[in-house]
Amino acid sequence: MPVRTHTVGRTLVVTIDRPPVNAIDVATSMALYEAFRRLRDDDELRVGIVTAAGDRVFSAGWDLKAAAAGESIEADHGPGGFAGLTEFTDLGKPVIAAVNGLALGGGFELVLAADLVVAADHAEFALTEVTLGLVADAGGVLRLPKRLPRAIALECLLTGRRLTAAEAATLGLVNQVVPGRQLARAALCLAESICAAAPLAVRAVLEIVRETECADVYQGFEIMRSGRLAAYRAMLDSADAREGPRAFAERRIPVWQGR
Repeated sequence: MPVRTHTVGRTLVVTIDRPPVNAIDVATSMALYEAFRRLRDDDELRVGIVTAAGDRVFSAGWDLKAAAAGESIEADHGPGGFAGLTEFTDLGKPVIAAVNGLALGGGFELVLAADLVVAADHAEFALTEVTLGLVADAGGVLRLPKRLPRAIALECLLTGRRLTAAEAATLGLVNQVVPGRQLARAALCLAESICAAAPLAVRAVLEIVRETECADVYQGFEIMRSGRLAAYRAMLDSADAREGPRAFAERRIPVWQGR
């Protein structure tokens, strides 16, 4: 199986397992999508972690051996897009990328599609497509200029140069950098912190950020007040929105119901 899953509490851990470099072909993209769809549809799950087997390579991206064997550059990778996540627009739950090594090409694009990133201190990131006569069109050319200063993003996109984990953290691409042996624990600790929050509020935050990302602050307010953000509306009128202040006043831990 190219993709393994297991749960830790309310966190779904998704592991790419395609040695030696965890490259992603169409079948792997489909399997990843099924894992992320499970995360979306299972009310017991709150957070996803995507990582990879081994301690050297998170993912080298598109499987060039599959390409050489005839897999088209325009192949349909399924409803979630390449790697099952890069075009999964309605997931509604946060995904943490736990990057255990090199994240190259489509592997870096998978990281960019995640909401939070924890990286091993030996991890490196690069969009190498131009060195292969290609373009990072699984989100790289779209997401990286929104996450980095334009000149640095273009340098990475036009040359394929690598960013170390430390540099990625300095630039704000990575939330935490930890020793490799601590990666899984660090990602799970971050997931547990999110799981402690109210699930409808988490979903509403993700929805608001997604829907207002290209808007200025005042346009963002208009979008929020428009009534068309379903998760935000559900949060405002929820039992959890009443439970939180009540628990605070009673000096106890809130009991979230997700409704």
